[in-house]
Amino acid sequence: MNVYFSGMIGSGKTTLGRRIAKELGWSFCDLDEEMNRILGYSFHRLVAEQGWLPFRELEYAICKDFAGRERSIVCLGGGTVRYQWNIDVLRGSGVMVLLEVSEAELVRRVQLADRPRVNSGKSLEQDIHLMWSRESAKYFASADLVYRPEGKPVDQEVSELIEILKDRGIA
Repeated sequence: MNVYFSGMIGSGKTTLGRRIAKELGWSFCDLDEEMNRILGYSFHRLVAEQGWLPFRELEYAICKDFAGRERSIVCLGGGTVRYQWNIDVLRGSGVMVLLEVSEAELVRRVQLADRPRVNSGKSLEQDIHLMWSRESAKYFASADLVYRPEGKPVDQEVSELIEILKDRGIA
């Protein structure tokens, strides 16, 4: 059984996932980091040079690999759950935890990051708003549980999530 963290860019997947994996003694996997390792360069370059389709194809291959692991905390990409083929390959191999954070907080967290826009020509605020308004139903539909980390210290978020996982017999 794995734990998959999903959520929009800036929702805290990697920060929380890394800490929870350490606390539980489980392995930690991050889709963005794995993609960069496989490519040998930043996935931002892949998107800039080849577009989103090659990115999504590699993302799917990585999801298949993640589904074959055990006792792993896996941080998915911000858009991974927007594609049903990723959900299909992960389903049954772990629990999907959606980290739900307000749009304003996502913008605040992501402002300094140099990330490719899904909706080119849009501001960061517009990009996040468009993605969430169009795709939020997919995030919720894929989630086995939803956690709202906003406004709490990270230590508290980690403790709460571990308790939730233990209560569900996962950790």
